[in-house]
Amino acid sequence: AIINPLEAIPVFLNLLEGKSADVHRRVARKSCLYALGLMLFFLLFGTLLLHVFGVSLSMIRVVGGIILTRIGFQLFNPSLSGNLVPANGSGSADGTGIAFIPMAMPIMFGPGGIATLIGMAATMHLSRGGLETYAASILAIVATMAATYLSLASAAPILKKMGPKGIDAATRITGFFVSAMGMGLFFNGIVEFLQSSGIMAGPGA
Repeated sequence: AIINPLEAIPVFLNLLEGKSADVHRRVARKSCLYALGLMLFFLLFGTLLLHVFGVSLSMIRVVGGIILTRIGFQLFNPSLSGNLVPANGSGSADGTGIAFIPMAMPIMFGPGGIATLIGMAATMHLSRGGLETYAASILAIVATMAATYLSLASAAPILKKMGPKGIDAATRITGFFVSAMGMGLFFNGIVEFLQSSGIMAGPGA
């Protein structure tokens, strides 16, 4: 729901208009590898970033919830100026100029993904799962990016099969669930902040 490869398909095809299928697959592979590297970095070093900037987990959940809710509303009711996409497609001959920006970031891995992964990293750091939890999360990230690569590599057939209206409907449904996830993060962060401040009693009180 956070990565939403279906939303990236029309943008991907627009940026690579006129390019061959080999170029499409090469750009899809590079974009997904870049996004995978960014995700693993924030998962593994998210807790360190919290300590460096002196930010509490409750505040990450609040801000992450606001960002996810905003992204969900944008997906549910998309605007024409919502994406940072070049108007004239990729300027490079092989199309790889769009692999990192805007495809990997912010289209596939934007503020919502950053907030989600940092929040996950902080939660896992406090849990007792240890390496098993991190291994499961890394496998989930790899599986997500593999699915995203398959979606982008087959972007033209998928768009032809589903059609623009099908993509739009799937994106709006995704936006609804992303907004719900964002509101859940937001209220959990508020409750955790009130409990840590002593304003509200904890569950064991």
